[in-house]
Amino acid sequence: MVGAEFSPETIGRDEVRERFEFAHSVIRKAGLVASECFGRISSLAIRSKGSHDLVSEADLSTEKVIRDSLALRFPEDAFFGEESGPPTITTGAGVWVVDPIDGTQPFLCGLPNWCISIAFVLNRKLEFGVIYNPPCDELFAGGKAFPATVNGTSIRVSPGTDFLRKLLAQNGMFFRNGSGALSLVYVGAGRLLGHVEPHMYPWDCLGAIAIIEAAGGRVNEYLTGDALLKGNRVVAGAPGVFGQLETLLDG
Repeated sequence: MVGAEFSPETIGRDEVRERFEFAHSVIRKAGLVASECFGRISSLAIRSKGSHDLVSEADLSTEKVIRDSLALRFPEDAFFGEESGPPTITTGAGVWVVDPIDGTQPFLCGLPNWCISIAFVLNRKLEFGVIYNPPCDELFAGGKAFPATVNGTSIRVSPGTDFLRKLLAQNGMFFRNGSGALSLVYVGAGRLLGHVEPHMYPWDCLGAIAIIEAAGGRVNEYLTGDALLKGNRVVAGAPGVFGQLETLLDG
């Protein structure tokens, strides 16, 4: 995406809603592909992309079905998948940011802690996100003009206000499940108080960030500078603990 230019807004609110609704069907379709692969883990082709970074046949197949479906319905939009790499944006004002399987390591170990993440960005503004965890059949969704839900039921962030003091006193709990997107969206669902990482790529976090904000949570301004290409830090949480979470990355 180096040197890419975002064109003036070319789609209206009704067209954003059309994309939001279509994303629901696309992510469930992708979930079927990923689940089929999950059922035959031992036979999947797997290669290494680097230290502790694997890509499997499941990642590639799942991303392809999402990319092809979106290209057929919205050919004017750009596609930025973890496996496909960044596009050159020339005519489309919209960008789909996709992680076909977030939590590849748990996926390959037969654990349920993985998900598919789709976000839509328009003129550098995050419009909405949808995240689907096939093993639990949970589809999270939300955005600027869309309420935060899981399987159609409203969700809100936790009302908690005390985090660090309890954590330091060993009354709190640190949680990590191998999927950054899933952990983040659990903040939006009120299952976790917050999530902090010094760096996350856009495909790992944008879908969940949209849902957290729709659920009343707070997130640092992620899409600054070249973050859409290179990533940024992420601090996300319930309003009552957000200030405390920010201190975790100070210094």
